[in-house]
Amino acid sequence: MTDGKPCKVCNYTRQKSYGLAVPSLDELKVKGSQFLGFSPSEEVRVVLEDDGTIVEDQGYFLCLPLNTKFMLLHEKETWSPVRRMDGGTAWMARDSMVLETDTVDTAAPWWDLAQQLRQDLTSIILMSDADLQTLVDSPCPELASALSFPEKRTADLQQTLQTVLDRREEERQSKELLQLYLQTVEKEDGQQGEPSQKGAGDVDMTDVMELDSGSGFMYRTLMVLKGKTSPETRLSTEDLQMVVNRGVDSMVPVLGWDRTRTSALLQACEAELTKRLQQVQAVQSIRSNTQPDSSQQVDEKSSKESVETPAGGD
Repeated sequence: MTDGKPCKVCNYTRQKSYGLAVPSLDELKVKGSQFLGFSPSEEVRVVLEDDGTIVEDQGYFLCLPLNTKFMLLHEKETWSPVRRMDGGTAWMARDSMVLETDTVDTAAPWWDLAQQLRQDLTSIILMSDADLQTLVDSPCPELASALSFPEKRTADLQQTLQTVLDRREEERQSKELLQLYLQTVEKEDGQQGEPSQKGAGDVDMTDVMELDSGSGFMYRTLMVLKGKTSPETRLSTEDLQMVVNRGVDSMVPVLGWDRTRTSALLQACEAELTKRLQQVQAVQSIRSNTQPDSSQQVDEKSSKESVETPAGGD
């Protein structure tokens, strides 16, 4: 039993834990990184798993009890206590830790949501808007560690969650607009007995509901343009053409943005419009390539009938 000191190591999420025996602190870093699957080139820090004490001194390492549990952390990872449920008496033994516990609890919601996602990614469908926003706003490196995902995959997940939020908001706006329209129709039906008052009123209400007189755009188009992510992908081709034709100078007062931001949006709209036109051209090209085949079949059929008709006459 002289090969090394028995101890335990775990990662930031405490999802992986291994027992090993090492003679020194440096050997603990090397061997622990191998067990936890860390890259040899990544620098790690050693802390005590139970209270986060940083362990950097070899003498202190040797003085610790056998089977002490250590946590290995990367550069951007920080220690956090284990979240436990107790019988309500633990506060009696840690009066001095009230402030620290309160601080951790206020930052804890995204952790629970991350664990829920780790168990089942389809649970996104059942999450509220507030839960999704919490995950979107959480630090990407820490969320990646909690999910055991690479940071790139976690960033893509947060972008997907933001897209879900944007779609829900767009659906709510569409429902509100539909409700406003139905209310207007009900009012018009109630005024069937007043034809003289209906004509002008009907046009004015439709204009207020559908068209912004100052810009010439529909209100829904303006709401989409001012959306958070990729508004150009949600506009019709006609709307894209209208935005591009207006130009940067005309769109700056319409959107209320500075010239740089407006120019970036118009470039994205122009790129999307170009892509759609290319798709249309590709479809037309496919149709034109198949057209000669069908016409050739018709010509062959007609020529065959012309040959057979004289034979029948004889």
